[in-house]
Amino acid sequence: MNATVLRAGWSRGLIELRQSFTNGAELFSHFLWPGLMVATMFFIRDMSFGTSGLLLGTLALPGILGMNAATGMISMSQQLTADREDGTLLRAKATPHGMPAYLIGKVLSVSGGLLADLAIFLVPGVLIVEGLTIDPGSWPTLAWVLALGLVATLPIGAVMGSVFASARAQGLIQLPFLAVIGVSGIFYPITALPEWLQWIAQIFPIYWMGLGMRSALLPDSAAAIEIGESWRHLETAGVLGAWAVLGLLLAPVVLRRMARGESGSGVAARREQALQRIG
Repeated sequence: MNATVLRAGWSRGLIELRQSFTNGAELFSHFLWPGLMVATMFFIRDMSFGTSGLLLGTLALPGILGMNAATGMISMSQQLTADREDGTLLRAKATPHGMPAYLIGKVLSVSGGLLADLAIFLVPGVLIVEGLTIDPGSWPTLAWVLALGLVATLPIGAVMGSVFASARAQGLIQLPFLAVIGVSGIFYPITALPEWLQWIAQIFPIYWMGLGMRSALLPDSAAAIEIGESWRHLETAGVLGAWAVLGLLLAPVVLRRMARGESGSGVAARREQALQRIG
């Protein structure tokens, strides 16, 4: 990959990121979800988890950070599907080095928007929730969990965005995603769930991203309510790394195949179907 592609991707990503914070609807969405999560933290901040001596809000805040980071997968999928439907991908395909630059820009814009959303949630969240342990050692752990988590989820999002031909069809993944969130110990410790659900949750990256965030922001004593009474950093790195490898292997193949199948007639047909649904 040459410097021209990197510059084009970087420029495209910055433009998309800037647009997302200057467009009224997109700016509202940046604050809506973090705002809802902050409200949730406010209402559960004083609830206790069993006899652990820990507050439910304290346990939930790092898990929500991990969940929000994992939603980058859905954002990537939605944006890629929308760009495929309106012809943006076809135009990128017709430009020299357009597809690599497009993907670099999309990763940059999704990641940048995601980091902003996490900050919007975290800053008021730490003021509301008590019992967090934020020290100089917290930031390196947050950084590697977040970085590895993004590498584990964004390529998978690109694969999903390539599979679905329309935004309407892409919406089908929302319910399974919500189901995985429900069993991943985000709002409530996973050890309170049946063991068979715990095993299912550990297959997916959302649980491990939440666990990694909890290891960074909670006192060491909080590990007592986790599986194995440990933060399991090696397992976290291993599972997220496996998802990253899978996504990085699949995404280029699927995207190339999808790009080869794009044509002006296909875009026109999808646009006509969309207009018929609106009509």
